[in-house]
Amino acid sequence: MSHVYEERATMIAAGELQSFVPFGREHCKNHPNAVNLQLRQLQPASELWSSDGAAGLVGSLQEVTLQEREKERWQLRKGTAPDEVEYEEELYVAGNMVIWSRGSKNQASYVYKAFTVDSPVQQALWCNFTVPQSKKDVKDVVEQTVCIVQSTCVNVHSMSGKDFMSPLPFQVSALWSTKFGLLLERKNIIVDGHMSPIREPLPTLFSMLHPLDEIAPVVCKSTGLFESRLQYVSDSALRVVFTCHEPSIIMTYDTQQCTHTVWTLRKVTPEEQTTVLKCPDQAGPVHTPNAAPSLLSTHLRNVTRLDSPASPLHCHVLHNQSRIPASPGLHSRAHSPSISNMAALSRAHSPGIAAPSFSGAQRFNMSCHTPSPRGHSILASPNSTLNDTALLQEMEPILPDLCIEQLWTETSAISREKGCQASKVFITSDLCENKYLCFLVESHQQLRCVKFLESNETSQLIFASVTVITAKDAAPLEDIHTMLVLEASGSLVLYTGVTRVSKVFIPGLLPPTFSVQNHQPQLSTPLENISTPARATVHGIVCIILYSTQHHESSWLEDTPFQQAAPHIHTFRDPVSNRVTLELSSGSMLRITIPEVATSELVKRCLQAIRFILPKDTAMKVLVKWYNSYNAPGGPSMHLEWNLFVTCLMTMMGYNTERLTWTRNLHFEVPLSPVIAPKKARPADTGSDEDWGYLRCSDYHWQVSMQPALAVQGLEPVWPPGGVDNHQSALGLESSAMLFPHIPVLFYVLHLLYEDLKLDELQRSGARALVGLLQQLAKDLQLEDFIDLYWRDYPSFIKTFKEACVIDQGTRPINLMTWPVFLDGEAPCVFSWLSRSLRGQDVTPFPCLPGICERTKLLVLVRTQNPPCATEYGLHAWFYSMKPAPSSGCLAEKLVVWLTSAGFTLKDLESVPFGVALPIRDAIYQCREHPCSDWSEEVCALIGRQDLTKQAHKVTLANRKSTVGLNVMLEPPVTSEADEEEDGMTDLHPEVTGLIWSQDLRVQEVRRLLQSSRPIRVNVPHLPEVSDHEYIEEKENKLLQLCQRTMALPVGRGLFTLFSYHPVPTEPLPVPKLNLTGRAPPRNTMVDLNSGNIDVPPNMTCWPSFHNGVAAGLKIAPASQVESAWIAYNKPKSADLANEYAGFLMALGLNGHLTKLATLNIHDYLTKVSYSLKLSAILPIVKSCSVVNTLDVPHSVQVAAVVGIGLIYQGTGHRHNAEVLLAEIGRPPGPEMEYCTDRESYSLAAGLALGMVCLGHGSNLIGMTDLNVPEQLYQYMVGGHRRMHAGINREKHKSPSYQIKEGDTINVDVTCPGATLALAMIYLKTNNRSVADWLKAPDTMFLLDFIKPEFLLLRTLARCLIMWDEIFPNADWVTSNVPQIIQENIGNQDQTSISEDLNMETLVQAHDYIIAGGCLAVGFRFAGSANSDAFDCLYKFARNFMQCLTTSTATVTGQYNLQTCLSMVLLAVSMVMAGSGNLKVLQLCRFFHKRTFGEMNYGFHMAHHMALGLLFLGGGRYTLSTSNSAIAALLCALYPHFPAHSTDNRYHLQALRHLAVLAAEPRLLVPVDVDSLKPCYALLDVTYRETQWYEETTVELMAPTMLPELHLLKRIKVKGPRYWELNIDISKGTQHLQSILSKDGVLYVKLRAGQLPYKDDPQGWKSLLAPNLNSRSAEVHTFKPEAVSTFTSDAALVSFAEYFCRASESMKHKQETVALLSAILYECVTQEYPEMLPTHISIDQAVRTLERGDLCETFSLWQMKLVLELCESRVLQQQLRDTRRQGRGLLLSSEFLPVMKSSADRALDHWLCDNSHVLQAYLRRQSMNNDTDISMLACFLVYHSIPSLKNMVASDLEGCSCFPELLLKSSQLGVPVRALLRLSPLLLQKHDSGV
Repeated sequence: MSHVYEERATMIAAGELQSFVPFGREHCKNHPNAVNLQLRQLQPASELWSSDGAAGLVGSLQEVTLQEREKERWQLRKGTAPDEVEYEEELYVAGNMVIWSRGSKNQASYVYKAFTVDSPVQQALWCNFTVPQSKKDVKDVVEQTVCIVQSTCVNVHSMSGKDFMSPLPFQVSALWSTKFGLLLERKNIIVDGHMSPIREPLPTLFSMLHPLDEIAPVVCKSTGLFESRLQYVSDSALRVVFTCHEPSIIMTYDTQQCTHTVWTLRKVTPEEQTTVLKCPDQAGPVHTPNAAPSLLSTHLRNVTRLDSPASPLHCHVLHNQSRIPASPGLHSRAHSPSISNMAALSRAHSPGIAAPSFSGAQRFNMSCHTPSPRGHSILASPNSTLNDTALLQEMEPILPDLCIEQLWTETSAISREKGCQASKVFITSDLCENKYLCFLVESHQQLRCVKFLESNETSQLIFASVTVITAKDAAPLEDIHTMLVLEASGSLVLYTGVTRVSKVFIPGLLPPTFSVQNHQPQLSTPLENISTPARATVHGIVCIILYSTQHHESSWLEDTPFQQAAPHIHTFRDPVSNRVTLELSSGSMLRITIPEVATSELVKRCLQAIRFILPKDTAMKVLVKWYNSYNAPGGPSMHLEWNLFVTCLMTMMGYNTERLTWTRNLHFEVPLSPVIAPKKARPADTGSDEDWGYLRCSDYHWQVSMQPALAVQGLEPVWPPGGVDNHQSALGLESSAMLFPHIPVLFYVLHLLYEDLKLDELQRSGARALVGLLQQLAKDLQLEDFIDLYWRDYPSFIKTFKEACVIDQGTRPINLMTWPVFLDGEAPCVFSWLSRSLRGQDVTPFPCLPGICERTKLLVLVRTQNPPCATEYGLHAWFYSMKPAPSSGCLAEKLVVWLTSAGFTLKDLESVPFGVALPIRDAIYQCREHPCSDWSEEVCALIGRQDLTKQAHKVTLANRKSTVGLNVMLEPPVTSEADEEEDGMTDLHPEVTGLIWSQDLRVQEVRRLLQSSRPIRVNVPHLPEVSDHEYIEEKENKLLQLCQRTMALPVGRGLFTLFSYHPVPTEPLPVPKLNLTGRAPPRNTMVDLNSGNIDVPPNMTCWPSFHNGVAAGLKIAPASQVESAWIAYNKPKSADLANEYAGFLMALGLNGHLTKLATLNIHDYLTKVSYSLKLSAILPIVKSCSVVNTLDVPHSVQVAAVVGIGLIYQGTGHRHNAEVLLAEIGRPPGPEMEYCTDRESYSLAAGLALGMVCLGHGSNLIGMTDLNVPEQLYQYMVGGHRRMHAGINREKHKSPSYQIKEGDTINVDVTCPGATLALAMIYLKTNNRSVADWLKAPDTMFLLDFIKPEFLLLRTLARCLIMWDEIFPNADWVTSNVPQIIQENIGNQDQTSISEDLNMETLVQAHDYIIAGGCLAVGFRFAGSANSDAFDCLYKFARNFMQCLTTSTATVTGQYNLQTCLSMVLLAVSMVMAGSGNLKVLQLCRFFHKRTFGEMNYGFHMAHHMALGLLFLGGGRYTLSTSNSAIAALLCALYPHFPAHSTDNRYHLQALRHLAVLAAEPRLLVPVDVDSLKPCYALLDVTYRETQWYEETTVELMAPTMLPELHLLKRIKVKGPRYWELNIDISKGTQHLQSILSKDGVLYVKLRAGQLPYKDDPQGWKSLLAPNLNSRSAEVHTFKPEAVSTFTSDAALVSFAEYFCRASESMKHKQETVALLSAILYECVTQEYPEMLPTHISIDQAVRTLERGDLCETFSLWQMKLVLELCESRVLQQQLRDTRRQGRGLLLSSEFLPVMKSSADRALDHWLCDNSHVLQAYLRRQSMNNDTDISMLACFLVYHSIPSLKNMVASDLEGCSCFPELLLKSSQLGVPVRALLRLSPLLLQKHDSGV
C-alpha cells in the first residue's frame, strides 16, 4: 500500500486535454493545387526538362497516398504580440506549400501567410537576419523572416514584405537558424569508391548573414593540449544536430568518433580572417595517412558548374580512411575533431545560378592541384567554346563571417557505439535557474543533461556535470522551468533540471504498466548530488487514480479501430510555453497543458523570495514539494491557493498545522467541493462508481466529517477555553524539518516582501494575508519589534490573533537555527523610514531584495533622490545605500527623468499609496510647469504634457487637401474647382496661411499674379481707322508682349509653392499648363500666336516649359516618399513635354530626390535624350554627387556641368578643380567656330564654380599658392596681357580662333563678371580689406570710361560681401560706396556748369549701378531677417528709382539701365522680407506685373516675379539663410543680368535661376493645439544672443511666426497663461529646434484649463477664470458643477461633478459634504491637477473614519501623516521660496490640509483624554482587558510617531524627572515635540506625584 501511496503523493494532473491536428493540414485541403500545374506550364521547356518530375502535388491532399502524406512536416513556436498577448505560430510544410499560421487561447488559428513554390520544399524555418546600421548609435535592425529551402535556392520572405531568393551553390543537407543568420550544411555525395589519394577535403559548413550576402565558409577554432588551431570546417563526419540563439551555441555529432561536441558560434575577428587566408597550410597537421606534397596552399579557383551528381567531373571528397584512435592521454580527436584546412576561396564576379560556364557556384565544389609557375590553376574547361588554356585571373577570396570555438566534448567514458546520434536537443532550466543542455540518445533510451553556467565574462560558458536520465523521449516546458520525460515504462514524469518532480496523470490514458519503481537518475560525474523530493506527506493530497477500460472512454480517438488496449504515448513534439503534443501509438495526437507553479501573484512572489534567500538545493526541494501539493489531481481552487501555501510552508518549517487554531481554520474559509476539478478532466459526461471512492478520500470529506455542522455553515468553531494549552508538548516545532534552520531568514525576506506589498494599493490584500503568517513566526522567534509593528499596522486583526495561539517557547532548539545579524536591528518599516527621513532625521539604509522588492527600492530612492549603489551586507540580504541627498534646484527634473529610466509610468503611480506618491506628484507638477523641450517621449508622458509627448513622437502636420475657408476669416474669391486644381498652387496649408495673413487676401492675390494656366486677357481698343486684318495683328502683337510675362511666371511660382506637396506614388505629378493663348473682350474671342499673322521667335517656349517643369517639381517636399520607378513613371509620352520633364528632373535634384534614381536611368538621360534634358540631368545629378564623364554635349550643358562641379566640391578647396576652373574663366575661342558663342555665360559659370570650390577660404587656400588665384582673377577682372597656360591646358589653346581676333590680351567683357564673383566668394565674409580695395569703383573719369557700368554693380556687391561686417542697413552706408567724383557731380548738375571732361551719362549710369550694388549687398547681408531698417532703406531706394523712370534723368541713364537697377533693388528688398509676405513689397511687385510695355522684356518680368516668389517663399513657411553656401546659391540665381528674351542664355544660363531654393530654409514656427490638432496663435518670448551690435534681447512674438536665424538665438519660450509653458533652449544646440522646423515647423502646445484660444478670445475677457480672480472666497460658491465640462473633458471628473457635487434631494442633510467636494473639485480642475482629486478624498475619508473611531488598519493614517510631514519638511519650505513656483504651495490647497490636520488632532486628543490609562498600560507593558479599544491606541502611536516599546524602554524615558531631560532623550529617539507634549503628563506622572 505504501508504494501505491507514494505514486499518489507525487502525481500531478495535466490540464486542458485536446486532440491536435496541424492547422496547415486543414488549410491545405482547400488549397488550389492546380495552380502548380499552371506554374509548370508557364515554365520554358528547358527548365521543365531539368526539374524534378514529381514536383507538384496534383489533386487535393485527400487523394494522396500514405507515403506522400508522410512528407508533411510542421513546427510550432511561441510568439508575442505588441500588446503582450501570447500566441502559437505554426509553420507547416507539405509538397510545394508552406503555411504559416497563428492562434492563441482567445483566438482561433488563422493563416498569417501561405507560400507556394515551384519545386518540393525540402525544409522551412524561421530565421532572424540582422541588418547593420551605418550610424554607430543606431541599433541594428532585425529582419524576421521565414526561409523556404528548395533544391537549388532558398526563398527568404521577411515580415516587412521584402522577398529574396538566394541561389545555393551546392546541395544542402540542412539549414539551421542562428543568432547571426543561416547556417548551411553541405550534402556529402560519394559517387564511387576509388578516389584520388591526394584530395583536400572541402568545407562542409557555411554561413549566410543576410539573403543578399555571399555564402561564406565557417572557420573553427579548436583547442588542443598544446596549441589552438584555426581552420575551415571541412570534416565530412561532422553533423550539426542543434543550434541556439541565446546563448549562441551549436552542437555537432561526429559520426566516426560517435561523440557530441558543443561549440560557441560568434563573429570571426579580423585577425582570424587574415590567419586563415594567409597561411592555410600551417593552420594544423594534415590528417592524410600518406604525407603527400602539401598542395593546400593552392587557392580554390573558379571552375565550371559541376554540382549535379551525374556530372563525370563531380568532386570527390577525401575521407580519412585510417583514423587515428583517440588515446586517453592526449586530447586528440575527442577534444578537437579534425577539421582540416581549406585554401582560401575565391569570389566570382558572376554569382548567377544558371550561368553555363564560370559561375559563382564553382568555388565551393572543386579544388585543383595543377601548380602553375605563378601559383594559378590552369583549368581545361569542358565547354569547348571557351579558350582551353585561359589562365584565370587572381580572384579575391571569400572572407569567413562566423567562427565556431570548442566549448565541451563528451568524454570517452560515455559509451561510443555507432548510431548514438542525438535525436533531440534542447536547453532547459530548473526552478532555481540552473541551465542544462539536454540531448536524447534514442538508441540507448538515455537523456543526457549537461549543466552549464555563464562565467563572469558573459561570453564564456562553463560546462559542468553530465547527468543521465533513462528516457524514451523528453520535451522542455520553458514557462514553468521543467521538462516532461517519457520513461521506458511509458509513464510521464516531470523533471525540473535533473530533479524528479512527479508523475503526470493524463485522464483517459492508461500507461502500459502501472509501474511503482522510481527511476533514480544515474550520475556519470560526481560533481553534483541529485536529490529526490522529501517524502513528507501533506494532509489532504491523497488521491486514488482509477483507470477505466470501458470502450466509451476512448471515444475521442475517432479513427482508431476497436481494440482491447488503450493507445500509449509514443513521442512528444512541439513544446511551447507549458504545452506539449503527445503522439500516440495509434498515430493520433493530443495536446496537453502542464499546470503552472503558482497562479496567485502573492504565492509567486513568496516563492521568489524563498528561492532568492535559500541555498539552491533546499530551495529546489521546497519548490518541488509545493508544486506537488498544489497540482495534485483534484487539487485546490484559486481561493485556497494561499491557504495551501501557508500550510505547506509551515509544515516544512516544522509546524504541526493541524494543532494551530488559525491554520486549521484556514480550510473553512471558502468551502468548495473538489468534485469539480476531476470533472473538468474527465472525458466522459456520465459519472461512475469510482467517483464516490475519490470523494471519500478527498480533503473536503475529511473536513466535513471532523466538523459536520460548523463546516457547512462556515461558522468559526468554538474551542473549549484552555483547550489548546492541554497539548503544549505537541505544539513545539519539529526541529528536523527541512526549513527549520532557515526560519529566521525566511521570516526576514517575507517581512521585506510584506513591506513591498504595502507600497502597492493593488497588493494590499496580499499584505493582509501575509501578516498572519509573519505574526506567527515573529511570536515564535520572540521578535517584539516585529510583533509591535504588525499590531500597529492591523490592530483589530492581530488582537484576535493574540488569543488564538500561545506556543510554548521552551522546546525550540535555538542552536539549529541560522540567526542572521540583521534580525537583531530595528524592524524595517518603509512608512516610518519615509516619515523619519521627511522629518530630517538620520536614517539607516533601507534593506531591499533585488528583483523582488523593486517597488520599495524605487520609492525609497525617490525620497533620497540619488541613484542606487548596492552593497552586500549580512548573510543574504542586499541593501541599497539610500541616504537623503542635499536638495538642489532641479531635483524634480532629475527625479522625473530617473523614474522614467526605471520604467515607472503614470499607471504605476496610480497604485502607489497617496502619501508616498505625493512627492512624486509634486515633482511631476513642477516639471509640467517648466519642462525641458528635449525630454524623451516617456518623460513627457509621465509629466502629463501631451503636447511634448506628441512633439517627441515627431508627428508632422497632416497634409490635408485644401478645404477652402477652413481657418481663413475672409472667404477667398469663389472660383470653380477645375480652375483651382490646374494653377499648381493648391497645396499650400490654408490653415497656416490663414493664421499668418488673417486680415486680407494677399495669398489669393499672389496666386492670381503667378498663375499661367488660364488664357490672358488681350484688351486692344478697335480704332475706326484700323482695318480688321491690322487689328488682328495688333492683338497678336499685344499677346506676344503679354506672353513675355506669362513665360517668366513659372520661376516665381516655383519659389512660391516650394516644398508644399507630398506626391501620391500611384499618380503622376500634376504640372499646370503654360497657356500662351489670349481672350479678347468683349466677345471673349480666342487670340492665338500660331495663326501665322505675325513672326513668332523659334523655340520661344523651350525654356519657359523647362521652368514650368522645375516649378512643378519643386513643390515636392523633401520628406516625401519618392522612388526611382515614380520618377520614370512621370516621363511624358510626347516629345513636346520633354523640356518640362527635364525641368522636373532638375527640381528633383534640387530637393534631394534624384539620388533615388537608378544609375541605369541616369545613363539613359545623359546619352539618349535632348540637350535640355541633359542639361537638367547634369546639374542635379552632379549636385547629387554622381560622376559625369566628358560627353560630346552642347554649350548650355557644359555650362551646367561646370556649375555642377562647383556644387559638388563646394567649400573643399580642391586644387585640381580650382586650377582647371581658373583656366576656364579665360579660355580663348578656338578654331573651327568652337567655343565662340555665349562665351560670357561659360566664363561666368567657371568663375561661380571656382568661387564655390574655394568658398570662404580667403587667403587660406592650402596648396594653391603657386596658382596665384587672387592675382589671376584680378587680371581677368581688369584686363591685361594673357599669360601662357601651364601644364594641362597648354595644348588646348594652341591654335587661335579664325573668326574672333582677340590678340593676346584678355577680353575683359567676357572674363570680368566670373572673376569678380569668384573673388567675392573666395573672400566671402573674410573682411580682407586689401582684396576689397581692388574692387573699389574707380574715382577718375578716365578709369570710369573704361569699365562697363554693369560691372560696377558686380564690383560693389563683391566688395561689400568681402567686407561683410561693415554692411549697415541705412541709406548713408549705401551712398558711401559711390566715389567722390560721382557724388560731387550728380548732386549739383543743375546748379553749376559741368566740366566738359565729364561724361554725364557715364557718371549717372555708374551712380545708379553702384547704388543698386550697395542695395543688393544689404539684401544679401539681411536676407530672411525682415530687418525693418534694411527694409526702410531699400524701399526708399526702390521708390527713388521708380520716380527716376518717369523723370528726365531716365533719358540720360537709359530706360534699360534704370529698369535693371530697379529690378535688383526689388530683389534685394524681397530677399530681406523673404517669406514674410510684406504688403508694400507685394504692391511694388503687382505694379511691375502690370507694366508690359516699353523696355519690359522677358528678363525683367522674370526678376519681378522671382521677387514675388521670394516674398512668399514656400507659402510663407520658408525664408533665406545667410550661410556661405546660401549666398553662393543666391549669387548664381540673382546674377544681375537677366535674359532679353526666352531663348537668351548668352550672359547667364537661365536654369541657374532656380538655385535660389538651395538658400531656402524652414524657419516658420506653427503652434498646433495638441487636442484639436489645428494650428493656433500662441505668444512666444524669443531671446537673442548677445553680439557685437546688440546686447541679449528678448522680444515677444505672436506665433505662427518666422524665427530669426537659429545661431542668433539663445532660447524660445511659449508664454502663459493661455498655454502651458515650454522652453526650447538653443544654447545647448539647435538640433531639436531644427528637427521641429524641418517637420513643417509644428510645435505642439496645450491649452490650459478654462482658457480660450487667442482666435476666439483675443483680449482674454471671455475666460471662465477671468471674473473671479479677485474674490477667492466667492468662487467656490459661484462654482456650478455644469462648468466642469468647460475646464476638462475627463469623463471621470464630469461624472464626479454630476453625482457628488450637485445638491439633490437625497444629499440635503449632507450639504457640508457637497460643498467640500465642490471646493476640492474646483481647486483640482482650475489648478490643473485633477489627479489629486482621489488624494483629497482619501485624506477626508481617513479623518472621518478616525473621528468615528473604527479604523481597523492604520494604512490611511500613515499616508495622511506622510502628507503632513512632507508639507512641513524643510525641503518643501525651501522649494516654496523658489521664485519659479510663484508662491504656489504643494498640490494640496492651503486651506484644506490645516483643517484636516486639526480634525485628526482633535479626534486623537479626545480619545487620549478618555483613555490615557490605555496608553499608560501600553507604555508600561501591562496586560489589557479584552474589551479595550486598542485600535485607537495603534492610531495614536502611528500618528504621533511614537517609537517601538523596545526603544522606549532602552532609552528609559520613564526615568526622566523633568521635561527638558525628557526632551533630550526623546529627540535621540526621534519623537516629535508635539507628540512629546501629549506623552509628558503620563511619563512625568510618577515624579509629579512623588514631589
